Amino acid sequence: MDATLSPAFLALLGVLLGGCISFFLNRQLLNHQLRALREQHKTEYMAEETARHFLSHKSFTDRSFATLQKHLGGFGDDELRKILVRAGAIRTYREDGSEWWRLLSRMDEYIENKIRQS
Repeated sequence: MDATLSPAFLALLGVLLGGCISFFLNRQLLNHQLRALREQHKTEYMAEETARHFLSHKSFTDRSFATLQKHLGGFGDDELRKILVRAGAIRTYREDGSEWWRLLSRMDEYIENKIRQS
């Protein structure tokens, strides 16, 4: 190898190695921060997961607000509504004025069920 290219090659190798080390350290730091934030906001995170669980039941596309409130106790009405929205749910009202929630991702399934029932 030419003597003039040797320092350039070693410098390039050093930059690549340093970049790889920096990338993996930053990735590890980001994962640690994400776990710490998730732990800090565990109540809200688990409430969203629980809401998604109830709204994902294969037999029911909709759940009444009263049912969700019963199973997700400890939250005020508006706070529970915010949790449901963060979980990806939308609100509808029935003819009797009752409040019902369904996952936006299940709208196609809801429409298919309505068409079948007609």
